[in-house]
Amino acid sequence: MVALSCKANAEEAISRLCQLYSGDGKDRIFACFSLPSRALAEMRRRDSDGFCDYPEAEERLAFWQEHLAERAPLEDDSIPSLYLSEFDQGLFGGMLGGDVRFIRDTGNGFVSSMVPPLLSDWSELESLAVAPGNPWFERYLSRLALYSQAASGRFGISHLIVVDSLNFAFELVGATNAYLGLIECPDLVCRAIELAFHVNVKVLDAFFATVLPLAGGTCSLTAEWLPGRVVNESVDPFHMTSVAYFEEWGREPLQRMFDRYDGGVLHLHGNGRHLLEAVRSLRGLKAVALGDDKGYPPASDVLGELRRRAGDVPLSVSIGYEPFAERLRRHDLPGGVLYRVSGASTTAEANHCMDAVRTYRL
Repeated sequence: MVALSCKANAEEAISRLCQLYSGDGKDRIFACFSLPSRALAEMRRRDSDGFCDYPEAEERLAFWQEHLAERAPLEDDSIPSLYLSEFDQGLFGGMLGGDVRFIRDTGNGFVSSMVPPLLSDWSELESLAVAPGNPWFERYLSRLALYSQAASGRFGISHLIVVDSLNFAFELVGATNAYLGLIECPDLVCRAIELAFHVNVKVLDAFFATVLPLAGGTCSLTAEWLPGRVVNESVDPFHMTSVAYFEEWGREPLQRMFDRYDGGVLHLHGNGRHLLEAVRSLRGLKAVALGDDKGYPPASDVLGELRRRAGDVPLSVSIGYEPFAERLRRHDLPGGVLYRVSGASTTAEANHCMDAVRTYRL
């Protein structure tokens, strides 16, 4: 029995997501709806976008509690979860002594983090290590415990997107020098990737040790909920490279992380769709979220082609409410896809649409 005060139909939603990620939902469609939010509106009224101070835990928790509680009557396939956005990038560099900086985005309610490059030169790599009692890791542990306790019986805690492989090299020396390092000092890049694995495992092991599984699974900003201990990976640096570079530098670190846990999910931006055939063959891949970016057709507009290229891997795409409702009416939506629908005006409108989603079959 799954019961969450921020999700009236939590048990049904998890049952449906099990169908999607087990492969039994290839002839069905799944949907999550975004709705107007009083909590987001209040944040926009009170705060401005841009650099900000490290947010107080109570401030972040209050936002998430209000924002997720608003969605309680929504009968879609979403699972409400808090995302520790203040640790989304800066934590990993901060654990190695980096200067962590924070950025507020009132569009999605996140306070994200990052660090300037830690090293002026690859030769400084050997000086890096996670010191005992590192303050940023301790802050992460403290908030994990606080948020997990507050979430119990109400909502879930989403796993973070890991920062490993070339993503980690970006943190160390910046993007340009990371790419140059693949050619000029590949041995040092290999050492950085090895360090990245151990830093990320430290973060992930702490997450899974602190956050109780929800119905035996992991809540996910990318995939809502997945059975088991599942990680959220990124291949963003390889969006700017050939598939061959991914195969040489990206596959092994990704596979190593998937194998340590119960598999993983990842996302592809518009300029990374050429990697789809390569990543779909990763052992333990549960789903791919397809992003939309300027200069590329929305994934929903070319979904038939992307669905074919992805094989049996479940996909997630964004789509507006009106085109989604029209394509639902025309029976023109590929199956095995989680549709993230924006623009519904009311909960009642979204719930009415879900009646058709649940009965949809190819």
